[in-house]
Amino acid sequence: MAEKVLILGAGGVGQVVAHKCAQVPEVFGDILLASRTGEKCRRIAEGVKKMQGREIRTAEVDADDTQALVDLLKREKPAMVLHVALPYQDLTIMDACLETGTHYLDTANYEPRDNAKFEYGWQWAYRERFAKAGLMALLGSGFDPGVTNVFTAYLAKHDFDVIDTLDIVDVNGGSHGQPFATNFNPEINIREVTAPCRHWENGAFVETPAMTLHRPFTCPDAVGTYEIYRMYHEELESLVQHFPSLKKAQFWMSFSENYLKHLEVLQNVGMTRIDPVLYNGMEIVPLQFLKAVLPEPSSLGPLTKGLTCIGVIAQGQRAGADRKVYVYNICSHEEAYREVGSQAISYTTGVPAMIGAKLMLEGKWMKPGVWNLEEFDPDPFMDNLNTHGLPWKKQDPVEVW
Repeated sequence: MAEKVLILGAGGVGQVVAHKCAQVPEVFGDILLASRTGEKCRRIAEGVKKMQGREIRTAEVDADDTQALVDLLKREKPAMVLHVALPYQDLTIMDACLETGTHYLDTANYEPRDNAKFEYGWQWAYRERFAKAGLMALLGSGFDPGVTNVFTAYLAKHDFDVIDTLDIVDVNGGSHGQPFATNFNPEINIREVTAPCRHWENGAFVETPAMTLHRPFTCPDAVGTYEIYRMYHEELESLVQHFPSLKKAQFWMSFSENYLKHLEVLQNVGMTRIDPVLYNGMEIVPLQFLKAVLPEPSSLGPLTKGLTCIGVIAQGQRAGADRKVYVYNICSHEEAYREVGSQAISYTTGVPAMIGAKLMLEGKWMKPGVWNLEEFDPDPFMDNLNTHGLPWKKQDPVEVW
């Protein structure tokens, strides 16, 4: 039976989620898209009507305001909330879901506005409350985190008895032609990139300065060779808990020299600061001001050309023999734009959000409590990736690492 859902967030990812949910009417019946800015929601709804042939409804709500969310949820009574707004709002929305008996899904873990520290502890603390309420919260159902967690679980199920080493590699081989822009929310992107690096080694997280370790990486299928930099990413926190055999786990992302040069200058002049400064008698946060003057990520859709290549390289043993296997997806910016009007960074996050919600509503992944994706059977998710626009490949033996 098709269910009513509430999508919170009208950025690039929210646009993709709205389009992809509209493509699956047998699961997603009444779709309500809400954000603080009603005009953004209405523009997305017009695009969904034009490209997918379905009407979706819109509403305005401040996701920082728990009571406003509670009022909207009580009025609309959706089966679940697909939260694709800001990670600062995770706890507010989870509180509203608990009060109204609504299932929850997000794509990024919680971090406080005034501290660039993202970790699952705040949300894992909700486990007992969601379980007692008979509600489910699925955390990090994007690509990384999200699909990378599922790739790891799939490899553990089908290709390894034990995984010793995990390398998650995220390459964006696309180009938007802008002097400097970020492919998703600039504030979140820059906070993430400038944070100290942490990787897992010999039973503990090891911290190193941001972006200090890097290496070239040649993607498969003629995507190209890119410089990848080791950085901390949230899925490492859950993966090392759920796969305790891991001796080493690292996350790598590609950056161009142009991006890093601009970022270095912005850091040096203080524009990446997240603490308030006094300007003309008013307090402003430099990074928030920078976000306001940079290109809106959703505007990059028609400009971005090229491919993304994101995957997981696992090393370990199967039947006593050493193994190394690579599972990955390649996504075209141009094809994503033709289908849903967004570039591939938004697409690769939005499609897994829809798939996670679909599996929950179908009952295949429905279990009270707070969960990460690798805690469920990966096979139905992997099947849905092939069906809904993010087909994956497996390289065995591995040639790229």
